[in-house]
Amino acid sequence: MSKIETTYLGNFKTKNFHSESKKEIQTDAPTDNQGKGEYFSPTDLVVTAIVACILTISGQAAQTSGFSINGAKAVSNKIMTSETPRRIAEIQIDFDFSICNLNEKQQTIIQRISQTCPVALSLHPDIKKQFNFKF
Repeated sequence: MSKIETTYLGNFKTKNFHSESKKEIQTDAPTDNQGKGEYFSPTDLVVTAIVACILTISGQAAQTSGFSINGAKAVSNKIMTSETPRRIAEIQIDFDFSICNLNEKQQTIIQRISQTCPVALSLHPDIKKQFNFKF
């Protein structure tokens, strides 16, 4: 089990240390919410976690099934609510697997994985999730 230690640094920034990997990431509030946008915001990390989860599980499924998704990419966007308290209202992710030359069965595997991503399923059901795929 890995532990994450978080320290508030002031000026809306945190330092987060991952005990297992000994790696550190920092966060900052976004520019539209009193921050300087110098690092990922906490809500950026939520969206990044979904993308990383889907690509990681897709990579595992690809390896098990004898194909590769190396070079696959994604561009994500989050839309925040305007009311207080702020929260993520919508997550849009455009996946690009065009470099992978996947057949129809492999494409179906990838698309099904996006529907069972543990990170996405852990979010409140009111958050709209739009996943687009380019094969």
